[in-house]
Amino acid sequence: MRPVRIVHLGLGGFFRAHQAWYTGFDPDWGIAAFTGRSHELPTLLSRQRGRYTLVVRGPSSDTLEVQEAVVAAYTGTDLGPWNALLEDSAVAVVTITMTEAAYAPGGVVAERLVGGLAMRRLAGAGPLAVVSCDNLPGNGEVTARVVRDLAARLDPGLDEWIAANVSFVTTMVDRITPRTTPDDVRDVAAAGGWDDAVPVVTEPFTEWVLSGDFPAGRPAWEKAGARFVDDVVPHETRKLLLLNGGHSLLAYAGSARGFETVAAAVADPVCRTWLDEWWDEACRHVPLPAAELTAYRAALLDRFANPRIRHTLAQIAADGSQKLPIRVLPVLRGERAAGRPAAGAVRIVAAWINHLRGAGAPVNDAGAEPFRARASSVRDVLELLGSDLSGDADLVTAVEAEVRRQSPG
Repeated sequence: MRPVRIVHLGLGGFFRAHQAWYTGFDPDWGIAAFTGRSHELPTLLSRQRGRYTLVVRGPSSDTLEVQEAVVAAYTGTDLGPWNALLEDSAVAVVTITMTEAAYAPGGVVAERLVGGLAMRRLAGAGPLAVVSCDNLPGNGEVTARVVRDLAARLDPGLDEWIAANVSFVTTMVDRITPRTTPDDVRDVAAAGGWDDAVPVVTEPFTEWVLSGDFPAGRPAWEKAGARFVDDVVPHETRKLLLLNGGHSLLAYAGSARGFETVAAAVADPVCRTWLDEWWDEACRHVPLPAAELTAYRAALLDRFANPRIRHTLAQIAADGSQKLPIRVLPVLRGERAAGRPAAGAVRIVAAWINHLRGAGAPVNDAGAEPFRARASSVRDVLELLGSDLSGDADLVTAVEAEVRRQSPG
């Protein structure tokens, strides 16, 4: 069995299709993974000794790969193993895949890490790297801030130890990973010859770009194609605005047009036109060469159109109040500052407001209530997003008009 040298928080499909897959290429590194809250997944995975099938689903065929990098799985509330692992000097890396909301001050990320790092300090277990793998701009800096703020309030000495011993690595991650369905489980059993209760379905494309130090070492992730760079920001911006922003457009506007999946929405001429208009607008705010952006857009269309990846718009639509500020509002603000109408960004914001009013995919967003309570007023929603937006009279008028254009009936 691989030695546990990585502790992961956020045991879900994306982690198992992405970071665990990359780690699988280095047999000297094993992962002990914790869920956020779920009890069922670690139980099922433990019965399989951490093994699961990764179904790489191309446009015409599947490749089944049995993964073995995860050697232990726990419920996130099981703090005994969490603390014991953080006390172990063999553990060199902590990785994270949680929702954006988990990074709120005093949230799950800060709480778990501060508790574990306090135990590591007491045990004299040495330095380690914390690697956020979530769709947050500057995710390493965000993690460092919430962790150190909480540590400083609880114990200034712990904050000093973290500053001297813990690195926070910034990353950009990308691999579309829809939720596994009962049909997927049956198909894997039929094709793979074993009853895998927790397979993961993903696309062939994958990307991981990292920037930061690993004071206690790291796996050879580059064997699987990971890239280590001085500055993640251009790559992160490209992905957040073009892929994630495009997904949000399709999730709200596409589901309101009656589509259930990304592939169905992108096949619709209207949605495809809207997507191109959004990308034209967003590309002005991505600091990468035009040729690279053109190639990325073409690759995204192929990925979105893959009919065998059932990526539901309802899944993407979740937690819009957390996602829009980082996927869409930077473009909206940049376009308005340049004196342009920001038609693509306006369309996404308007589609989200209609989503809050009941159009398309159901609202599944812990932070949505203040917005839903005021969703009848475009100006009020924009005020919650930022006073600079509600104070822009032309923008308010444009969003109001687009809300009416997109409204059912």
